[in-house]
Amino acid sequence: MSKDKIVDTFSECFKMWFSRILITAIDEETVLEAAQNTVGFATSIIMCSAEAGIERIVLAKETPDNRPGVIIQIWTKRSKLMKDELLARISQSAMTAPTTSVFNYLEEGEKNAPIGKLISYFGDGHQKKISKYGRTMWEIPVMDGSFLIDESFNFAKGIAGGLLILIGESIVETLAATKLAIQKIQDSSAEAITSFPGGICRSGSKIGSKYSFLDESTNHQFCPTLMDKIEDSLLPKKAHCVYEIVINAASEQDLKLAMKHAITAVKDNEKIIQITSSNYDGELGSIKINLKDL
Repeated sequence: MSKDKIVDTFSECFKMWFSRILITAIDEETVLEAAQNTVGFATSIIMCSAEAGIERIVLAKETPDNRPGVIIQIWTKRSKLMKDELLARISQSAMTAPTTSVFNYLEEGEKNAPIGKLISYFGDGHQKKISKYGRTMWEIPVMDGSFLIDESFNFAKGIAGGLLILIGESIVETLAATKLAIQKIQDSSAEAITSFPGGICRSGSKIGSKYSFLDESTNHQFCPTLMDKIEDSLLPKKAHCVYEIVINAASEQDLKLAMKHAITAVKDNEKIIQITSSNYDGELGSIKINLKDL
């Protein structure tokens, strides 16, 4: 496939704070349910308090307690917001799921917080500080045994807002291609997440609006139903469906790797007309990732 399908443009990215967490449980089904609940309602900081998603599923042999695991990431605008997000999400979603344990999975960070210690107060005096798996943990009595959690969790600055826009001829074909791209990101070694449902966003946004009370609004230039009604449409004639993939990653290298895997997965698909991105003259972020360089 020719590189002409890849538009000569760039993704405009920016720094945010992230944490990386491992949840384990008795089986893969249980740990996936716990992880999915823990990252719930965290698609975009436009209206959510955080962005979050599943990085990958981890085999039992890779986890401290030799049980199936899921690595998740949680992202916030400011470091001081991370403490509240971790407290709420871990205590109300990860801890409440059957058989779970929770581990800090970011070895080094610029900040950290004693999340496990704070959550341990739920034990009402029956909690215990223990050393297990070569880690300092808290053991909290719960109704199916004990909930184990690392005492402290690190967080650091990562790169958010990696954006790929896939333009296709039909919903069915474009959706299938976008799902494949998401799968390839998860199969890669990139420490990255795609926070929207299934990793896919249909309601891409732009900075600004005709309404003074809105800071963001629909990215009208990529809406197929508006192609013949607006003068600044960016869609080719055959376009009938557009999906966004928004990627956050631990480093610029991880972000580039994730974006490269996604592009490689779909660039030879005849039903994908264009692969592009969106940018706003530096208003969104100062980090530029050129698609053709990938």
